[in-house]
Amino acid sequence: MHLTLCSPDDTAALARLIAPLMRGGDTILLRGDIGAGKTHFARALIQHLQAATGQTEDVPSPTFTLVQTYDVGNNEIWHADLYRLTSEDEIEELGLRDAFDSAICLIEWPERLGRMRPENAIELDFQPGDDPDERTLTFHTTAPRWLSLLPQITSFQSSEHA
Repeated sequence: MHLTLCSPDDTAALARLIAPLMRGGDTILLRGDIGAGKTHFARALIQHLQAATGQTEDVPSPTFTLVQTYDVGNNEIWHADLYRLTSEDEIEELGLRDAFDSAICLIEWPERLGRMRPENAIELDFQPGDDPDERTLTFHTTAPRWLSLLPQITSFQSSEHA
């Protein structure tokens, strides 16, 4: 399934649509080149969940820290950027395997996960569109939970086309 996001505002709006659907044990794999909108999406989703619990906290990119964690009510969010990692051993050391079981996980550069890729994840693949701000977003999953949510997610209307 595909969506066209016409602007960074659309990317953030889609993240805000998905945020309330998230629960512990859910993983979103964010795929795309540098500058594709992965971190922008993750930041908007995290900030929306924070706001729902009356929190405001800076949401930096985890590029250098590798993992940022946030407590939002009854859930913990793990936002990981695996770009600089070169082996599954390094990923194991981060503690992601346990986080996949109980936390909301947002993983940038998921191709680095190898065999650790959770089966219950949904992958969002961000690709450039015709306009510099436009992105084509493709969803990939075989997880029954995400398959049941895809119609609701893909009903998203771009602010440019609404």
